[in-house]
Amino acid sequence: MNLPARMAWRYLFARKSTNAINIITLIAATGVAIGAAALILLLSVFNGFEDIFLGLFNNLNPDVRIEAAEGKSFDLDKSTLESLYRLDGVVEVSQTLEETAIFSYDGKQSAGRIKGVDSLYPLINGIDSMVREGSYDLDLPESKRFGALVGNQLSIVLGVDPLNQFQPLTVFMSRPKPRGGGFLTTGRSSYLRREFQPTGIIRSQEAFENQAVLIKIEEARKLLSLSDSTVTSLEVKLAPGFDITDTYDRIQSVMGPAFSVKDRYQQENSILKLMQVEKWVGFAIVSLMMILISFNLVGALWMIVLEKKRDITILRSLGMTAKDIRTVFLRVGLLLCSIGLLLGFLLATVLYVIQKTTGLISLPGTFMEAYPISFRWMDFPVVAITVLGIGLLASVLPAIRAGKIGAVVSEE
Repeated sequence: MNLPARMAWRYLFARKSTNAINIITLIAATGVAIGAAALILLLSVFNGFEDIFLGLFNNLNPDVRIEAAEGKSFDLDKSTLESLYRLDGVVEVSQTLEETAIFSYDGKQSAGRIKGVDSLYPLINGIDSMVREGSYDLDLPESKRFGALVGNQLSIVLGVDPLNQFQPLTVFMSRPKPRGGGFLTTGRSSYLRREFQPTGIIRSQEAFENQAVLIKIEEARKLLSLSDSTVTSLEVKLAPGFDITDTYDRIQSVMGPAFSVKDRYQQENSILKLMQVEKWVGFAIVSLMMILISFNLVGALWMIVLEKKRDITILRSLGMTAKDIRTVFLRVGLLLCSIGLLLGFLLATVLYVIQKTTGLISLPGTFMEAYPISFRWMDFPVVAITVLGIGLLASVLPAIRAGKIGAVVSEE
């Protein structure tokens, strides 16, 4: 250990002439510890919510979603579909067609999304296992109507009862405008109307499925007056172990630049970005709190400088430079900050274990019993750099003052 480090250690832990200095130093270290623990726990809570969110949409989001880079829909040709199936890792490719519609049931109306799906759709995400109060059945050969699956939230608004075989779900879709952009003058309604028989309720945490109605893709194309090859997206199921960058790149090369290929996380990219912004805004706010706490650190270091004023004068007379003196007290500040940082990490770890095992802080009225929390190793160096950086800034003024003490005396 070099001389400045040995002196910093001794100045911090040696017995002080005034007990108040020890108390102020202890308060400063405690403040740093609480601030560091708060930063780690804040990031961990956001990590926990992010993990829960990813788990929720992972249940229904496909491994890969292919959409047109521009526009809502595109025409899928048979050769492209065959090329996708020839790729290693591609198990199933489901065609879907989505659009906004108005739904009416038993005198109640609500807007939502209608999603046409093919027979492979349940194999992509296992949505047939999430149907309650009915069954996953879009084909009703014994009925004049086709089946429809209603999202839970939308079913509550409309009061849908899949056991009522006599009450249809009516879908209203805007008619396409005639060529030339003129208005229809034949007296017909501006909406296409079609009736479906609700066969089940989809109960899921995923927001889209809660507000959507699923029907056969052929019926969706008729409602939208589109061709038999038109889709808004392709949803791809990958074999285990193939959800890697190389697979996404090969799918992109098959589809070409006119299409966007998204993995599970990119499909919810905007929401994840918003969560990240909230996370780091919260981190910045707590960091400001740490800056306020650092005033205790400044006070403690200033008291130590005054305590060691005679020692500094002797050291300067023995040839120690002002730079060396400043280095000593900068190290005192960093050492005090490091001790507080380690205590903060320990405190955060203890609270983390308690929350994980006992659910100390709960969230009443939600589907979660306790606040989610998750440690990530990269948060620790971020917090350490932040805390030590604040500690270094707090040590600058006392260190500069300490460097001037010997100079003033020597001039006299």
